[in-house]
Amino acid sequence: MQLTDDEKRMHEGARGEPRRLAIEQQIAVGRFFDAVDFVPVTQAHLMADGEAVGEAGVAVLEKIAAAPPADRQVLIPTVTDPRGVDVAACARLRQPDFAEGRERRIVDALEAIGCLMTNTCINYQTVAPPVLGEHLAFGDTGSSIYANSVCGARTNFEGGVAALWAALTGRVPRYGMHLAEHRRGTDLFHIDHVPATPADWGALGGVIGRRMGSYWQVPVLAGIEATPGPTALKFFGAALASYGSTPMFHMVGVTPEAPSLAAVFDGDEGSAHEISAADIDAFYEGFVADDDHVDIVVLSAPQLNLYELQEVAAAIDGKELCAGTSMMVTTPPEVARAAERMGLTARIEASGAQVLEGVCFYQMYAREMGEANGWRQIVTSSAKLANILGGYGYQPRLASLEQCVDAAVTGRLAARQAS
Repeated sequence: MQLTDDEKRMHEGARGEPRRLAIEQQIAVGRFFDAVDFVPVTQAHLMADGEAVGEAGVAVLEKIAAAPPADRQVLIPTVTDPRGVDVAACARLRQPDFAEGRERRIVDALEAIGCLMTNTCINYQTVAPPVLGEHLAFGDTGSSIYANSVCGARTNFEGGVAALWAALTGRVPRYGMHLAEHRRGTDLFHIDHVPATPADWGALGGVIGRRMGSYWQVPVLAGIEATPGPTALKFFGAALASYGSTPMFHMVGVTPEAPSLAAVFDGDEGSAHEISAADIDAFYEGFVADDDHVDIVVLSAPQLNLYELQEVAAAIDGKELCAGTSMMVTTPPEVARAAERMGLTARIEASGAQVLEGVCFYQMYAREMGEANGWRQIVTSSAKLANILGGYGYQPRLASLEQCVDAAVTGRLAARQAS
């Protein structure tokens, strides 16, 4: 790879051991993907919950944090994905005994190197929305696909430690979504049925994601007549990335790089896929459980923004959870403060539901919590979460926000009406 003078100094160790290690790892990645050089990035978003990091990762973070201050400080604004623990609820949720201590060590190390503990997967809504053409190092799949597609910024999935290396060097290898040629459309989808709810948008993301066979495929959606809002696009992108390992999509007439089909295809659109209401219905029906009983309802993955919390509060006002059924809502810390100030948290928790801040359910030792609390049958409005939890010992089912609230109150999931 071609290195600038500053990059050479990092590689030679002149800017400290943490940066030498970081750029050494990045060079290996760049060579693997035939990157010619590095591209400077302006933001990093780091997945650093206790499950993702593990004990070996904590040791690496603490080693970096022990370096001299000038050697260890991140070079670009760096924020964090959700934590694994909300300290106020750790004992109540019966999380593993070691969880809180591990999280504390991670937080101490990240703060020592200059990371901002935003603890959110929707940093593109709550911290600093990326802009068209901005190069980033985002580690969460949901934040990456939103940044690439909806904002028109440029990032690959800088998962795990890769975003940390980017934070320490201010660079990433120039490959994948940083290159214009890899952002072109590859597969066309005609949408005959426009989703009605965020959960439906997640289902659409799951349907298309299942048809993706490669990270390098970029689906293009045509036929979306009304512009979906940010919540719908958030749920769609998170599900598409979860089911398809897909970092980008285009939505003709909606996303910034797709004013027309001609703008995203190089003259050949190939064979188009048709997506109908029947495809969405089949996706919902693919989730099966022993019966309609509900152990827990979870609104998470992605975390909820302020508008969504307002919707939850309105839907659950004056109601109480069914005995034996739990309900959990997750949101970023800054949104949690606003929700408390506006009385939304009190309205939600008056029902018996819990509003957790700075966490996301699947990153909270979900398997261990399920076993400790006897949770198996789970209802969620997130297709991404439903996809993940199937491998954690749960029987997930997908439902709209209104159906989720009803399930929490009745302890049963009512049959969904076909689209």
